[in-house]
Amino acid sequence: MQVILGVIFHFIGGFASGSFYIPYKKIKGWAWESYWIVGGLFSWLIVPPLAAWLTVPGFADIISHTGSATLGWTYLMGLLWGIGGLTYGLGVRYLGVSLGSTIILGLCSVFGAIIPSVYYDLFPKKGKDTFTLMLHTPWGQLVLLGILLCVVGIIICGKAGTMKERELSADKTVAEENKDYRFGLGIVVAVISGVLSACFNFGIEAGKPMAEIANQAWQASHPGQGDFLFSNNVPYIVILWGGLTTNFIWCMILNARNKTFNNYTDKQTPLLKNYLLAALAGTTWFLQFFFYGMGESKMGNGASSWILHMAFIILIANTWGLVLKEWKGVSRKAFVTVIAGIVVIVLSVLVVGYGNKIKAKAEAKQVSDLTIKN
Repeated sequence: MQVILGVIFHFIGGFASGSFYIPYKKIKGWAWESYWIVGGLFSWLIVPPLAAWLTVPGFADIISHTGSATLGWTYLMGLLWGIGGLTYGLGVRYLGVSLGSTIILGLCSVFGAIIPSVYYDLFPKKGKDTFTLMLHTPWGQLVLLGILLCVVGIIICGKAGTMKERELSADKTVAEENKDYRFGLGIVVAVISGVLSACFNFGIEAGKPMAEIANQAWQASHPGQGDFLFSNNVPYIVILWGGLTTNFIWCMILNARNKTFNNYTDKQTPLLKNYLLAALAGTTWFLQFFFYGMGESKMGNGASSWILHMAFIILIANTWGLVLKEWKGVSRKAFVTVIAGIVVIVLSVLVVGYGNKIKAKAEAKQVSDLTIKN
């Protein structure tokens, strides 16, 4: 039952993440940087502490009494993730919700699974899995197979993207409807985003001491009721401060460069509607991690929970891509190619998740055997 609840929570979070960009598409008369940062203020500054206030008593005290090293690493991971989040928006803009989300989240999934192991090969730490260990264990080999499949899927999606670009450029009417589509620039941005977006998961790990304090306080006042659903709402605040820093600086630079500061007060645009749509997008974006934390509390932190979350986002984002007719005007061959790429990427995510499940079972058996022996 716990696992089923975890899957449901991850699906809700995946739906929120796969859907958050849709309100942005309805905003009129604003430059990308303007609506992105307005939505971001809700995503990273307003909603996270509100969610923590509603769910975690004394969350501010937990943060204020946390060591500077923990806060610093959590913030740094948020800062790096912020670059990934910023380029995610650009990737979706240039590639579309379907193709952009698939490539970015596929990379995010596999890098989130493999980067820590490479790091611990270079800087060994007791209890941490290394890349060498992955090469010589069944679960590790499955994770690496999943990563290879993801690369193959991304190559297939890339092929579909070049086919789409060539076909759209030949049809001026369709090209006008997809005027933001730029495959070359989009794929570069997507790769950067996919790598750095994985830092959010590292931020959760860095901020684990804050989550543990929240969890301990909950268990003390609610004995026998299991882990606290909302413990991650505390480290989220610090991670998202880092994300806000990166995005705010870049959007202000773009506002200055493009002379778009007037977007925020221009009465020639539907100001109230634009602000409400941006607020909706930003709040919906945060809900992905609100429900991710709930799902993680039921399934356990780490790559398996992260991978499942990413898989749902990929599926939802591509469903929206079909609803929004992002592949309208392309040949059947191009459409089938991108579907094939998406299927391979989703398969890769599931293979990585299964590898981590095998690992978790092996570790649980070791603990059980050790307990019986003692």
